Formats: sequence, structure tokens, C-alpha cells
Amino acid sequence: MASSPCGNSNFDSGLEIKTRSVEQTLVPLVSQITTLINHKDKPKKSERTQAAIHRVGQAVSVAVGRFVTVGEAIATENQELKDEMGQACFEARRAGDAIAQLTDVGSALPSQSDGLVTVFSDRTGMVKAARLLLSSVTKVLVLADRIVIKQIITSRNKVLVTLDHLERVSTFQEFVQIFSQFGNEMVEFAHLTGDRQNDLKDEKKKARMAAARAVLEKCTMMLLTASKTCLRHPDCESARINKDAVFHRMRCALEQVIEIVTEARSCGENKILPVSIYNGIKDFKSSVQCLRENLNSLSPQSVGSQLEALVERTEDFTDSAYTSHEQRQAILGLCQLARQDTQQLVQSWAEAQSVHAKEATEDMEVAILKTCQSVSDLRRELHKVAVIRASDLLKVHGEQLPLQALKAAGAEGNLEAVAEYSRTLTEQKEQLVENCRLLCHVSGTEPLEITCIHAEETFHVIGPQIISAAQTLALHPSSKIAKENLEVFCEAWDSQLCDMALLLREINDVFEGDKRSYLSLPRPGKHSANLKTAKAVKLDAEEQTSMAKLGLELRLLSSDVDTEVEKWEEQEHDIVRQSQSLASMAYNMYLFTRGEGLLKTTLDLFHQAEVLSEEGLQLCSSLLSFSTQLVDEEKSVVMTEMEKMVALCQQLQMGAKTPVQGKTATFQKVDSSIQTTRGILTVVLSLLPSCNKLTRKYKSERSSLGSPQDWRERPDASTPVKEEGALNNKNTNGFGAKSLEQHMAGLNLLESK
Repeated sequence: MASSPCGNSNFDSGLEIKTRSVEQTLVPLVSQITTLINHKDKPKKSERTQAAIHRVGQAVSVAVGRFVTVGEAIATENQELKDEMGQACFEARRAGDAIAQLTDVGSALPSQSDGLVTVFSDRTGMVKAARLLLSSVTKVLVLADRIVIKQIITSRNKVLVTLDHLERVSTFQEFVQIFSQFGNEMVEFAHLTGDRQNDLKDEKKKARMAAARAVLEKCTMMLLTASKTCLRHPDCESARINKDAVFHRMRCALEQVIEIVTEARSCGENKILPVSIYNGIKDFKSSVQCLRENLNSLSPQSVGSQLEALVERTEDFTDSAYTSHEQRQAILGLCQLARQDTQQLVQSWAEAQSVHAKEATEDMEVAILKTCQSVSDLRRELHKVAVIRASDLLKVHGEQLPLQALKAAGAEGNLEAVAEYSRTLTEQKEQLVENCRLLCHVSGTEPLEITCIHAEETFHVIGPQIISAAQTLALHPSSKIAKENLEVFCEAWDSQLCDMALLLREINDVFEGDKRSYLSLPRPGKHSANLKTAKAVKLDAEEQTSMAKLGLELRLLSSDVDTEVEKWEEQEHDIVRQSQSLASMAYNMYLFTRGEGLLKTTLDLFHQAEVLSEEGLQLCSSLLSFSTQLVDEEKSVVMTEMEKMVALCQQLQMGAKTPVQGKTATFQKVDSSIQTTRGILTVVLSLLPSCNKLTRKYKSERSSLGSPQDWRERPDASTPVKEEGALNNKNTNGFGAKSLEQHMAGLNLLESK
């Protein structure tokens, strides 16, 4: 929307677009209006251009007419929105008619001098109509979106009412009847919230929604068995505690979903994202790097305070009883080094100001780079500590010794043993909770931080629930339902450990991506020849908008390359490593087009392009070596694509090294660098599947030299499929819809248990 020539000045301030569906509906309309506006400076048109403008104008008018008809139907069905929707539809229709009239061929004025036709000469009228149209259409879409929110709230309210009834039932027959209704309502709620989660633009909200829906999914089975246990043993205090905790958690999760969709601010909202060390380091580096452009952008005291606040947060690591002496000393040493480098920066900064320098001096530039590197080294050490500890904990808990001991002790009715193993489980829970907090500090993205917080809360809640379920079983060792209930809570614990293992992998992936990008950035002694000759600038909002489409193509290509790379058996193959590296750097260039990521200025981007070209040439070298084992036809295909890549890498390298002056020339250089990078990734993407196929072919032939069976006749079992289930599970809209139906199908067994 920012790219629209109409601007946003006339938009209702409350019409912020929050969902992808609304945004995607507006894209073609914006495109068509932009086509019309782009002709504003050339009122005289050829007959062909005139006809094209007329077609676009009429198409806009017809589309708006259809759109308004749907909006009016929605208004009729929803009386509370009737007035607002009716007004927005009226304005949209009026604007569509105005655009049709302004582009009407009948209103064109032929020129006697050159035979061309003057059309759409009322520039002010067109801009005004375009603004009104975009504003009113957006308002219709946002009002329609309110109906979706209303559906979710209504569905939640039905679930809450049924949940209250479930909590108060006193007989199995009544429970079976109400739980059947509850199951149907939860399936409906699952699909509504799943669609909403996929539609949200804000990644933090999507992560919070995913966390709340995960709680509801896991709690559904817990609610079933905990309620059954309470009904079977109504006088058992531990069974009641167990059941109450499940109902409380479900209500909290339902409330969180509504907070997200309605954007309500609860007292828990401020606590959702504590300041992490990763964000502290990112903000600190950003502040320090701003000194390159403006020596007075902040004070030395603020830099020192920012660093000390950052160092203070590392106490979560150094104060932990589970941090080894060596790890603690390493962290403290890096904190001290960061202080020393920052002090050196402050000194060179003061010297630059004393001579009235307008930009960072060379000494100051070196100090900035050293300071940024020292805090990055600190982050690397903290990441290592958190990840190693998490890996160790997952190995220990993978054996499930306390859980197995609790099950056995409960089945034997041994309350003393249950108490002893409960203490062991509580200690493990505290370790996991603390480790989730440390992982949150180094997670690298806000959605991952939210996932860490969700994991921390889950371990914190499920630990005591397992203990209360084990106590119930120990009091009633012959109870099948009490045994089943404990099993369900133990499975939830195990499921959360599996989720933590996936989370750990994602945190590592983010760290490795950041590290590759950081290593490619200029440092003292590397790529520093023209630190002073080229001025580092940032893209402004208009330039970012112009780059948006190209940047998005780059992001999609880098994602496709990552997908192809994952299909390779040999993840350490040179072709795989180098392709991953290219995709990672290209992704950072995409982030640059959005004003995000580690590449802050055009100078950073050009250095990144230079390093990317070097990596691309290394990949060409690997492809050349790989081609020596191929037969003529196969070799020809690889060599042809490789030659294209060599040419593109050389073009990118030369372009990145060529100095330019002025804003326009710099922007053109950015555009050229990203376009050439896109070309390189396109070639890589075309090579990866064929190279993977050839690699598997020759590997298979080598391994079956003594076998008469040809490799082509065997099904390809080498493609890894271990992630498929997890990925499909992530993309589903219904949380536990299948499992819910299974739970409901099993309700007829209640009485027999």
C-alpha cells in the first residue's frame, strides 16, 4: 500500500491491514490504479494506448461493482455493520464510476496537430477518485474481517459454556452427552482459528496463536481422562487438583486466542516478550553503527548504559547452578572484552568530535567493527552454552527414567516411592524451565522467543500434573482410568520434549544463518580498502517499495534452494554447503530490501554481493570437479549451466566493486546486484535436482556392482522423509480434530472402565 501513488493520507487511521487475505485482495486493484496514474504526465495518447487505458478503467469499475454487491449482501446479513458497510460501499461505487468516466473514450479530445488523443487530463480528479476507491474498498474488507472475528468469538463462547457444563457433571451418562457436544464445538473452533492463524500477517501474533492452539490440542485429551478419573474417584483430592489444572489451562488458552484476534491488551500482554539478550545485542550494535552516519546520534553515556544492561542480562547464565565454571568464566571474559572495546570506541569517538569530524574517522570505524564483533562473540558463547545444555537435557530425558519409575510406583500403590520420584521429576522440570529461558535469550527471532516461552510454561504446568496423576494412581492402583490418565500426561511431557528438540534445531538454523551473514561482512583487514571512499547509505521508504517485488523473488528463490538442498543425502557435500551459503546470503539481501536484517547500508549490501560472487565461483569449481565423473550428455548439461553461473558471478563481482556517486546511481547498483543474484540462484535451483539425481545414481551403481538389479528399477528410498509428518502437522488448520473424533469414538468404553 505504501507504493500506491494515492498514498495513505486519506485512509482511516483505524484501517490497518492485518491479514494476508485483505492485502492480497487489494494488490490487483492497486496495480490497475497504478497503471492509470503512471500516465498522468502524458495526456496525449496513441489510439492503442487510449484503448488500453479505457479497458483498465472499465475493468476497475466492473470489478468494484461486483465487489460492492457482495459488500451490500454482507451488510444485509449483519445489521450491526449495516450503516458503516453501506457508506463504504456507496463511496466505492462512486469512486469506481468516477474512474470509468475519467477513462471513457467518449470524453477524449482529439488533437488537430498530431492526431493523438488527449485522455485522462484531469490528473487531480483521477488521484482523488483513486484515493477514495482504495480507502472505501479497504474499509469494506476490514469490516468484512470483523465478521470473521465475530465468528471466532461466538465459537469460543459456545466452547466456554459447554466447558462449564463439563466441569460440573456428576454422572458418566451426562459426561458422554456433553463431551460429544464439546468435541463438535472444538472442531469448529479449531478450523476457524487455524484459518485465522494462517491469514495473520504479524509473525508474533501467528506464533502466539500457534502456542494457544497447541495448548488446546494437548489439553483436549487430558480433559477427557482427567474428568473420567474424577468421575470414577469423586472423593480423591489429587484427581480433583489434576482436573482443575486442565480446565484452568484450557480457559487461559481460549482467552489468549480472543486477545490475539481482537487485539485486546491484558495484563499478561506486557509479559509475553521479556527483553532477550539477542535483541539487546541487536539494538546495541544498531546504536553503535548509527555513529557512522551521525556522530551525535547518541551520547557516550547511553552507549555505556546500553552495554551494562546487556551484560546484566547475562546473569541468567552466570548465576545458574547448572552453568559450569569454565562456561561462566568464558562469559565473564567476553563481557569484559566488550566493555574494553566499547571504551576504546568512546575514546576514538571523543577524538573525532574534538576535531569536528563530520563522519566516523578510520580509528573510529575500526573501533565500531571491533565492538560489534566482541558482542557477537558474546552472543556466540551464550548460544553455545544454552544449546549444549539443552542437548544434554534432551538426551537425559529421552530415557524417561523418572516417568517410568512414577508409573511403576503408582501401579504398586507405593506413595513413598511416588513422592521420591516426584522430587526427581520436579528437579528435571526446573532444569528444563530454566533452559527454555536461556534459549529464549538466544533464539534469534520473536516467533521463536514466543515458542520458548510456551515451552517454559508447558513444562512448568505439566510437571505438577504428572505428579498429581501419579498420586491418584498410587491411591487407586487397580484403577484402569487412573493409569490411563497418568499415561496421557506422560505422553504430553514426551511430546513437549520432541517439540523442544525441533525448537532447538530452528534456533540453530537461525544462528547459522546469522553467522554466515556476519562472517561475510567487512571487518578490519578484510574488504576494507574502500571504507572511506564509498559512503554507506540506507534505502529510503520509496526505494524499499520499488525493491519489494525483486526482493520477494529473491526470498522465494532462496527458500526453493533450501528445499532442494534438504533432499540431498550427503548434507556435507560441497555443492550442498555452497548452495546453502548462497541461499543464506541471498536471503539477507532480501531482508535488506525490507530495511531489516544484518545488512544495514548499501555498502554492506555491496560487500555481501562481492562475497556471494566469490562463493558462487567456489560452487562453480565444485561443479567442475563433480562433472569429471559424468558421461558426455550429463556433463554437457552441468557444464552449460555452470558457464552461465560463472558469467553471472563475474558480472556481480565487477558491479559490486565498481564505485558510483549519487543517489540514483547507487540505487541502480543495488537493483543490478539483486537482479544478478536472482539470476545466480535461478541457475543454482536448476542444477541442484539434476546433480542430486546424478549423485544418487552413481552412488547406487557403486554400491550395487555385484548385483544384476539396475538402479532405475528400484524405488528411490534415499529421499529423507523424516520431517514430513512434522511439516504436515504444522500446516494443518484443525488442532487435534482427528484425535478429538477418536476420543469421542472411545467414549462408549467409559462405563466399562
